[in-house]
Amino acid sequence: MRATKLFALLCVVYNIDSMGTLLLRGLCLTLASFACLPPLRAQEAGKIIDQYVKAAGGNSKLSRLQTLSLEGSLTRVSDGKTGTFTLDTKAPNRYYMELIAGDQPEILAYNGKSAWRLSVPGEPSTLLGQDALELEAASFLATTHLLNLKKSKAGAAFIAPARVASHDALEIEITMPTGVKRQFFFDSTTHVLLKESGATGGVPQEMIYDDYRPENGIEVAHKMELHRGNETYDIVVNRVSVNQNIGERVFDFPIRSQVRLPDLKKLFAEIDANQKVADKIKENYTGKRATEETQFGASGKVTKIERQEYTFFYLDGEEISTLVGEDGKPLSKEKQAKENEITKKRIEEVQKKQTKKDEKEKKAEEAGKDEKDKDEPDIEIFLRACQFVNPRHERFRGQDVLVFDFEGNPEYKPKNIVEHVAHELAGVVWVDERQHEVVRLEAYFVKDFRFAGGLLANLQKGTSFIFEQTFLNNEVWLPTYEEAHVGVRVLLVKGFKVNEVTRYSDYQRFHIETLSTIAKPKEPADSPDKQP
Repeated sequence: MRATKLFALLCVVYNIDSMGTLLLRGLCLTLASFACLPPLRAQEAGKIIDQYVKAAGGNSKLSRLQTLSLEGSLTRVSDGKTGTFTLDTKAPNRYYMELIAGDQPEILAYNGKSAWRLSVPGEPSTLLGQDALELEAASFLATTHLLNLKKSKAGAAFIAPARVASHDALEIEITMPTGVKRQFFFDSTTHVLLKESGATGGVPQEMIYDDYRPENGIEVAHKMELHRGNETYDIVVNRVSVNQNIGERVFDFPIRSQVRLPDLKKLFAEIDANQKVADKIKENYTGKRATEETQFGASGKVTKIERQEYTFFYLDGEEISTLVGEDGKPLSKEKQAKENEITKKRIEEVQKKQTKKDEKEKKAEEAGKDEKDKDEPDIEIFLRACQFVNPRHERFRGQDVLVFDFEGNPEYKPKNIVEHVAHELAGVVWVDERQHEVVRLEAYFVKDFRFAGGLLANLQKGTSFIFEQTFLNNEVWLPTYEEAHVGVRVLLVKGFKVNEVTRYSDYQRFHIETLSTIAKPKEPADSPDKQP
């Protein structure tokens, strides 16, 4: 990633290691690279949405719609089996859909921190990656009722006229800051929603709406036709509850599948200690890193894609990278030489920084003082600022792991900027209990987060990141995947929507004998591009 002045400043302010790194490293990741995006407008899509809002009950009523619960009966078309249908939504982003045909249930839910699914046969499981993002998008759009999309950094674009059953319709596509897309079809005459489509929890899904009736001033469809995967369900809604209390427990992972949380202070301390040991072992490894950065315009359309390839190694706990390719092509000799010089300077900076740190710690030790940086976040900050809920045991990439959600502790008042950052994060953590390591972390900002009162930068609500690592050669945990979805406004002027995916590969063990020269690694003799 291209280090900007803003990125460098944040990394100095947040000199975070160990568990703190895993929970907040995405903060620097999300601000590591920006690009200017052209100001696009989606006036036509905006007009269609405005007409829908008015037809559905109006901005005033929809904005006060906090909970909506639908209950009804269903028939599965493939075999004629009947059952029940439940859909509960709750602002700001809670979602629960339950389909039961015969004795075969399917549940899709998002609790504001993690997405999960239950289907037969099987136990409930936490959704990952794109599957989770799809359900998160469905939850957001269902609970916001398409209001204030621009504020939420979701793009809307008019696609084309369409037909839904016997109705003329207008199709728009909404693109979430995460890149997830969903299609909405509105009646050209009445402007009500006729159909919504888009993969949900990894399965293609369409919902066709009919028989609208007013409920507390809100137009609600009482007949639906759900196409999910290869199945079709005919649904009749017979009970509607508007703004009635729906407890948080409805959206959480099933209690019967939960386990007791371990002593988190002890667990996090062990993770912290392991990470510090791993930082030294990592210096025996080199690898490759590929990044893909996608930039979006205001309507959600992709405006630019950049791909870069790096080689890297670790030094004093920091990753030292050298750019070796762009958009699938190696750098020219001249540009490669410049990149090598940049790497040399970076090595010198890290070495000088470590030397100063060692000298400072030595003087403190001689004076009998504890020289821990007071501004450096530690485990206690996360234990104070966050609460940890919904613990469960699952299988993840062939491993038995402990999974739990986290969110800001509503009873705790942050005292400094680092605590504020931790307090505004929510997400889910996968932990290898046997080796005391975080194998995956997903987190997002539940509110806008302003640096310097918004004068420096304003991270938009929903800005999120994902981090994964794996155990290699039975000796060290190393990163394998990172993903960031960024909505940010810098210096009160420029707004950006950027997604970045980073993949690590080709780890090799080596020993650093000298750091005097850095060159592009030689390609193996059987390199694919050299084969006949």
